[in-house]
Amino acid sequence: QVQLVESGGGLVQAGGSLRLSCSASGRILKINDMGWYRQVPGKQRELVAAITSGGGTNYADSVKGRFTISRDDAKNTVYLQMNSLKPEDTAIYYCNANRLMSVSGFKDYWGQGTQVTVSL
Repeated sequence: QVQLVESGGGLVQAGGSLRLSCSASGRILKINDMGWYRQVPGKQRELVAAITSGGGTNYADSVKGRFTISRDDAKNTVYLQMNSLKPEDTAIYYCNANRLMSVSGFKDYWGQGTQVTVSL
């Protein structure tokens, strides 16, 4: 059974920083693309940042220049460094592993989500 567990969310003032972590555990053979999504009540979940197995990155326009995604394949972990946070960044942040290969085959996995709240 593969699990993704996020950590690092919390309450921060506008202009502050947070670092989210997401660790994958289980009988993993290969992790392909990983990403961070966020969702606020009443809105669709949106992509924040993604990173390929080769290290290529992609960001939502709203976070470019402020957020940085990275990964440590030795630890099966993906990070999201969030700087210059704004109140509109407030959301539940979810980690995603796209087409993760385990002993059970290929499947997409999601973490349970971590709350990020940015106050004025």
